[in-house]
Amino acid sequence: MSSQQSTRGDGFLYRLYEHRLRREIDSAQMPHHVAIIVDGNRRWAKQRLLESAAHGHRAGAQKIPEFLGWCEQRGIGVVTLYLLSTDNLTGRADAELEELFGIIAKLAKELSSNGRWRVRHVGSCEGLPDDLTAALKDAEQRSAHNPGLHVNLAVGYGGRSEIAAAVRSIIDQHQADGRTLDELADTLTPELIGEHLYTRGQADPDLVIRTSGEQRLSDFMLWQSAHSEFYFVEALYPDLREVDFLRALRDYSRRQRRFGG
Repeated sequence: MSSQQSTRGDGFLYRLYEHRLRREIDSAQMPHHVAIIVDGNRRWAKQRLLESAAHGHRAGAQKIPEFLGWCEQRGIGVVTLYLLSTDNLTGRADAELEELFGIIAKLAKELSSNGRWRVRHVGSCEGLPDDLTAALKDAEQRSAHNPGLHVNLAVGYGGRSEIAAAVRSIIDQHQADGRTLDELADTLTPELIGEHLYTRGQADPDLVIRTSGEQRLSDFMLWQSAHSEFYFVEALYPDLREVDFLRALRDYSRRQRRFGG
């Protein structure tokens, strides 16, 4: 068998398997909100002996519109992409961060310019350069009235700092209203905190996916993922295939969700 015939055969088997996966997903048990920890870009570049981590970050950014397209096809309403954590801002070399800032700014513009997807920045602008902050704000404004998939870009994001910021916001509002500390204690509820998170107004993620084989949250959506289902993929993010995503959806659709049980 020639290499060309072998490639055709592999492609046929892949499509056959993909078709089977689609049939095995219970469409009545689909997640509305999928959050994904985009992980493995740097390792992807290192494995290929590329000269800088930026090559991996660019490959990961190129995968994102494709991934969002898969979500759109399955009727998912909200996707949150964990792109840059607050820990990354202090734990990465300056040169890598500069490259990454530019890649994210370009990605935000691309995602917000297709006329379909609504882009929202979830995270803090503290520590981000002005041009990236402006790009994220422009993306939100440009796509505010787009009718389709809601895309959250978690940039400068940390779950613990988000919760702390939410509590500070509640206290500031409480003081501005001239109310007492006792009254604050009576009104401080999980629902109130939720109204002050970066993702306020949105449903919590039903499914959290992490690529690269790591099995930890890394300070991602700590509050919102209290009742989420988790799925871990071995593939590095730039190598993520649609069958990997379909397996995650199939697994999710077969689970019996227990909220707090």
